[in-house]
Amino acid sequence: MELKGRVAVVTGGTRGVGAGIARAFLAAGARVVVCARRPPHAVVEEGGRQAEFRPLDLRDGPAVQEFFAGVVAAYGRLDVLVNNAGGTPYRLLGEGETARHARVVELNLTAPLRASLAAYEHLRASGGSVVMIGSVSGTRPSPGTAAYGAAKAGLENLARSMAVEWAPRVRVNTLVPGMVRTELSHLHYGDDAGLAAVARTVPAGRLAEPREIGDAAVFLASARAAYVNGASLLVHGGGERPAFLDAATANREK
Repeated sequence: MELKGRVAVVTGGTRGVGAGIARAFLAAGARVVVCARRPPHAVVEEGGRQAEFRPLDLRDGPAVQEFFAGVVAAYGRLDVLVNNAGGTPYRLLGEGETARHARVVELNLTAPLRASLAAYEHLRASGGSVVMIGSVSGTRPSPGTAAYGAAKAGLENLARSMAVEWAPRVRVNTLVPGMVRTELSHLHYGDDAGLAAVARTVPAGRLAEPREIGDAAVFLASARAAYVNGASLLVHGGGERPAFLDAATANREK
C-alpha cells in the first residue's frame, strides 16, 4: 500500500489507460478522484475500493480551479495529479482544418498545463507530484496524428521545466507509453487480426495493458521515486521493431 493516505486525481480516468491508472492507485492505497466531461458507464474500482467521479471540462479555466479546491475541501489534501486526459482521431495534416488541430493541442498540452497550475499550491502544501502521460508519438514522427505528437513532445518539455521551477516541493515526471490495448483500440488498429499485426511490431510481442501503465504511474508518484524528477519513463515494450531489421533478417534467411 505504497500510497496509503494519499489523494490522487486522474484526469480522463473513467476508461482506457486512465481507468487502468486509477485502479493501480486504488490498489496502492490511494483515495482516487477521476474526472471527465461525461459520467462513466461503470464505476472505476479495484479490490472493493472505488474511485470518486467528478465531472470536469478541462477547457474551462474557472471550473478547473473550482474542481481542485473542491477535492481538497472534501479530502483535506492533494498529493498526486495524473494528467492523463488526451487523445486524437487519425487525420492527415492536409485533410484537417486548423481549428481541429488546435483542439488536439488544447486537449493534450494546454489542458494539462491548466490543471497543473490549478493543482500547484495544493501539491506544494503536501510535497506531492505531477505525472504527465505522454506518448511515443511525441518522440518520433507521427504521421496521421501530427498535432497530437507535437503536443505530447511539448508536454515532455513542459514537464522538465516544471520539474526545475517547482523543485524541491513538487516533483514532475512524464510517463511515455507505447501502444496500449483498450476498449477503443479497434478505432486505431482495426479488428483482432489488426491488433495482432500491430502487436508483432513490438519487441515484447504484445500491446501493453492499461494496468501496466498504471503500475508505472504509481512508481513515479511513490516515495520509491523520491529522487526522480524531470524524467521521462518509457513504457513501450521495447519500442517498435525497425523495418530494416525485418528486411535484414529476411535476407539472411534466403
